[in-house]
This record gives sequence, structure tokens and C-alpha cells, in this order.
Amino acid sequence: MCVARRFSRAVLTITAIVVVLGAAIFFGIYHLLNRAKPFSLGEHCQVKTSTGTLDLEIEQAQVAATIAAVASRRKLPERALQIAYVTAIQESKLLNLPSGDRDSVGVFQQRPSQGWGTVAQLQDPVYATRKFFAALVKVKRYQKLPLHEAAQAVQRSADGSAYAQHEEDAKILAGAFTGRIPKAVHCWYPPPTGKPVPSQPAKARKELARALGEPAADGNQITAPTERRGWLIAAWSVAHARKYGLRQVRYAGVTWKSASGHDGWLTDAKSSSAAKVEIA
Repeated sequence: MCVARRFSRAVLTITAIVVVLGAAIFFGIYHLLNRAKPFSLGEHCQVKTSTGTLDLEIEQAQVAATIAAVASRRKLPERALQIAYVTAIQESKLLNLPSGDRDSVGVFQQRPSQGWGTVAQLQDPVYATRKFFAALVKVKRYQKLPLHEAAQAVQRSADGSAYAQHEEDAKILAGAFTGRIPKAVHCWYPPPTGKPVPSQPAKARKELARALGEPAADGNQITAPTERRGWLIAAWSVAHARKYGLRQVRYAGVTWKSASGHDGWLTDAKSSSAAKVEIA
């Protein structure tokens, strides 16, 4: 009897030790994998709204954010931005291409020979977007036209119907990058190898100003006259974080950090108010 009890106690003790060791190993592996997550996921951006989710390359996110900023500067309706997006997705997959059909270049594949600008100008997404919108607003009743018809009126491509297949994606992008849908954009990428990229918030603000207009800045804080504008600035900053070495973007009680970008926007008591976007 005593032997049986001692045996039972020994089994229970061994079982408890195995359980504790198993839990320790599990949590150790979990935290190790979590720390390695940015490396395993590579580099990417995600746009998530109630109507759908899109995965983008970082360059695609930068282009999408720039197009939205230019549209906002011109005080254009979201419909105009959707038209720009269906065009850019079809023409370049939201990439700033160095070449294309005949002499076409850039995000919208505009042609220097057709008077859109020089090759160098059209490879500047801000300039190319301004030219696109300048042509779009001249299209009679463009806001009432189907997206693909409005895009075709500007582009005059061989097959204008091709733009229609991108309408749902364009609507998701527009809702996110205009700031109408908060916390909709986040990006992740491994830290650079070798010497760290210095944080350059001043350069980021300068580039943002080219597209959006000069935002009032107090140090690393950018004034947001409305919450929607604030989320536009925040989305633009996250999309351009790798380019300018930004470590974090804070806004309206939440923070995105480059070290854990895959986790998206997390609650942060130190985050700035809805009147300021902080980049660092």
C-alpha cells in the first residue's frame, strides 16, 4: 500500500515537472517566434477595412498614400481618388515604373510624347498624380460616370473596360488612405542589416508637404485639423516609415512601431491627441 502511494506521488511529481517544463518550452518558443516574426513575414503592408483586406508591397503603399495626399490637397471627393486608383492599379500595379508601352512611364503610365511632362517629371508620383487629377476634373460630370469610364476619359487607353476590374480594391484603398477609416494601414519589415538607418522626420515632413501642402509642425508633431486628415497623415507616415527610418507613428491614443509593425496599431497612453500626429 505504502509502495503504491509512493509510486503515485512519484508519478504525480514527474507529471507536474513535465507539465511545467512543457509550458516553459512552449512560451519560450512562442516568444522566440514572436520576436522573429518580422523576419519571417518579410516586408509588406496591409490595408484592412470592413469591406475587405488588401496586401501591398511597401512601394505600392507609398504610391497609394501619395495619391491620396494629392487628392486631399486639391480638396477632391473620394470618388476622384477611386478613379485614380483603378487607373494606377491597371496601368502600373501602383508602382512607379521606369518604362512601359511605347514611351509610357510612371504610376499612371503617362506619355511624354502626349504632353504629360518629361520622363523625369512623370517618374515623380506627386507630379504624375497632379497631372492626372488636372485632367480628370476637366472630364464633364466625372463624379457621375462609372469609375472605369472616368478613368478611360483621362487615359484614352486601348481597352478602357479593364479599369472596371479594380473598383472594389480602389474603394478599399480610398477608405483607408483618405483617413476615413482609422487604423486601416500598417506595414512591417525586418530591421536593416549593418548600420541602422537614421530617423529622418524632417525629411518625411518635407516630402509629405509636397503632396499634401505644408503641414504645421511642432518638432516631430504634425498638426491635424481634423481626425480624418490625421489618419491620412498617419497612414502616409507608416507607408513611408522604412524610407525615412521612422521608428514610430503616434496618433489618437494608438501607436504603430517599426519593430512590431505586423501587430498594427496598439493602444498607447502616451500617444498624442487627435490634434497632432507624432513621428519619430
